[in-house]
Amino acid sequence: MARNIQSLERAAAMLRLLAGGERRLGLSDIASSLGLAKGTAHGILRTLQQEGFVEQDEASGRYQLGAELLRLGTTYLDVHELRARALVWTDDLARSSGESVHLGVLHQQGVLIVHHVFRPDDSRQVLEIGAMQPLHSTALGKVLSAYDPVAHSEALDTERKPFTDRTICGHDDFEHLLDVTRARGYAADVEETWEGVASIAAPIHDRRRMPVGAVGITGAVERLRRDGELRPELIAAVRDCARAVSRDLGAGRF
Repeated sequence: MARNIQSLERAAAMLRLLAGGERRLGLSDIASSLGLAKGTAHGILRTLQQEGFVEQDEASGRYQLGAELLRLGTTYLDVHELRARALVWTDDLARSSGESVHLGVLHQQGVLIVHHVFRPDDSRQVLEIGAMQPLHSTALGKVLSAYDPVAHSEALDTERKPFTDRTICGHDDFEHLLDVTRARGYAADVEETWEGVASIAAPIHDRRRMPVGAVGITGAVERLRRDGELRPELIAAVRDCARAVSRDLGAGRF
């Protein structure tokens, strides 16, 4: 009978521990929970971190699951309820808006892209599933920060660095922006993260009316704006898409 490889068993147990416990765990917590010496646990964590399966928070030194699990987990993505419910609606949004569509969820201190629909033209594009976006400057991130208390805390606790001269970084200004986002039901990013690029996003809620993600479109500023303002038909299309996905998740009418 073939023997199991002990190091792989320990790594699997470590991933299960991080998946089922608190959002972040320290080295001592992980080692004691699995009955491992700290040196052994640290070696496994270091290997998992190098492969992207585990990530370490620089400020606290604690560990959590890494985004690489989502990049590899295409089967998981196929059955993930949020993505499954959003497939048809995001395709429709890409067709009606003519822009690329992203579906994002909170992960660590940022937005993890779990679904991406290409802009419906012949231009060369790169699939961004598994990519991370900042909470404070992107439309997806602002929506999550405005509606999800955990994302809100993460956005406030994280350094809000400027990506362009339009990025809003100050605490009071950022809080005001989130108030505006909640009041109008969508968020915008007009060259706050990338020069020449604009985004519009709206929140998705589940059957408990809890925020579970955000959906948005991204494209060139000149296409998303008209006469210096975001095109209202695009805002309406994004909000309609978010409401449709929310309804399919059992949230009812918003």
